[in-house]
Amino acid sequence: MTIVYTVLILLLVVALSGALLRLLPFALPLPLMQIGLGALLALPAFGLHVQFDHQLFFLLFIPPLLFADGWRIPKREFFLLRRPIVTLAFGLVLFTVFGIGYFVHWMIPAVPLAAAFALASVLSPTDAVAVSSITGSSRLPQRLQHVLEGEALMNDASGLVALQFAVQAVLTARFSPGEAAVSFVLVALGGLFVGFASAWLFARLWRRLLRWNGDANPAAPVALLLLLPFAAYLLAEHLHVSGILAAVAAGMTMNYVDIRKGSPVATRMQAGSVWNMVEFVFNGIIFLLLGQQLPSILGGARTDLQQAGGSALWQLPLYVLAITLGLILLRFVWVWVSLRLSYLWARLHRRERPRAGVRLIWVTALSGVRGAITLAGVLSLPPLLHDGSGFPARDLLIFLATGVILTTLLAGSVGLPLLIRGLQLPAETAHVREERMARARTAQAALQAVDRRVEELGEGAGASVVAQVAEVGARVSADYQQRIEAAGEDDGEGPQQARRLAGIERELRLAALRAEREELQRLRRTQRVDDAVLHTMTRELDLAEIALTRQAAPAG
Repeated sequence: MTIVYTVLILLLVVALSGALLRLLPFALPLPLMQIGLGALLALPAFGLHVQFDHQLFFLLFIPPLLFADGWRIPKREFFLLRRPIVTLAFGLVLFTVFGIGYFVHWMIPAVPLAAAFALASVLSPTDAVAVSSITGSSRLPQRLQHVLEGEALMNDASGLVALQFAVQAVLTARFSPGEAAVSFVLVALGGLFVGFASAWLFARLWRRLLRWNGDANPAAPVALLLLLPFAAYLLAEHLHVSGILAAVAAGMTMNYVDIRKGSPVATRMQAGSVWNMVEFVFNGIIFLLLGQQLPSILGGARTDLQQAGGSALWQLPLYVLAITLGLILLRFVWVWVSLRLSYLWARLHRRERPRAGVRLIWVTALSGVRGAITLAGVLSLPPLLHDGSGFPARDLLIFLATGVILTTLLAGSVGLPLLIRGLQLPAETAHVREERMARARTAQAALQAVDRRVEELGEGAGASVVAQVAEVGARVSADYQQRIEAAGEDDGEGPQQARRLAGIERELRLAALRAEREELQRLRRTQRVDDAVLHTMTRELDLAEIALTRQAAPAG
């Protein structure tokens, strides 16, 4: 029963963390709040302590988080921005692993080089979600946001794969760069193939299940979908290839399949909600577990530090600050050099290339915030080697990684809003223009379909029926015509007035929907309707409200 109580307590605290964050009089990233709550649970007054198997921890948290990242990544932007993404996700990861690895080994000689590479590997993945939570209402340039999202997805995989090689080097006490490079390519390609194949086979089964199941009970196919990242990961690990890359590839493949063929509305909505909840809960539990183990990690780090020749605790924050500064500077140098090379390449091919200022490079450097994947990776370090001895400086490595996560979050919280405030951004982003275009094109297609259907319904009917069909068709067409006018460009009074009228209509419809919901709840309280009627009509009202609120064009 103890493990059941522990899981329930963790879920409760994760669920309350977001609400508690809003009660604070100052802005604080959610991961910092969750780490603090985890440390609070570790106090003797609560006495909550969790011991977990590192392999089980890795299996439980990594595949679904990477799968969700692969599912969510915008595929078109990922392809268009593939060069900067690949440069950051692979080139910068290797640059970071070697640069920080040698730096940590030089700074703390008692930490073996392979163990220092392991620390550098877990510090190489970034967290674009954490960056979004830090910037808040101050939005990043859209191109940079897409690059950061793509980088975060790919360097999660490349960093964790590098971690596996570093851990293997610690366990076997041997490392050959040539063999590692060949093995890395084979393991990576094998993992990608397993992920694509698993998702392709699953998609065929899923389509058949959806045809059998229909849209009446979306929970069954969504529950099956939750098993896919674990299946791809376990199959790849069984074949001795990268399960991490298999989970990422499976997520990207399922997203592509869903775009090409589409899923029933209820299944798609429920799958999105479930994956959002899984990401929130798993990320929250990871940070809670970190905070919960902070006291023991601090004690172990002090012991490791003493073995490394130090004795004072004040050395630990200095190490953290030095590593964080090294990560930021390495990232700045890599981005600066990459941009200069890209400008040189564009000049050689006589292409125009907009230049990025130093401020934007610093924004990119500070956007390298570390998050849940870094934490999950460092906590997955094995406690024992093959000979039964302890993993070298494991508690110290965990403490350093934890400190870097906290420091990058704080540095981003302070620095990013200040730097973004001075950036000149376009009044209307490409996303807004594309959404307006899509709304206009889909509304035009709908008008054509309505006209065709009106003609079909009126064929062979009497004059009265034809008039009724024409009247109803005119009402439906008027709604779509208004959408087309509201989706026009801001080059005259017409589109602006149409948007104002659409906004007024939207407010009136929302007021009507809320009144419907209140009346429905009153009918249920007075026992005039049962729960089945309540749930059915509430779902219809919720879908209608979501559609109305999503019709509002983003503000710039």
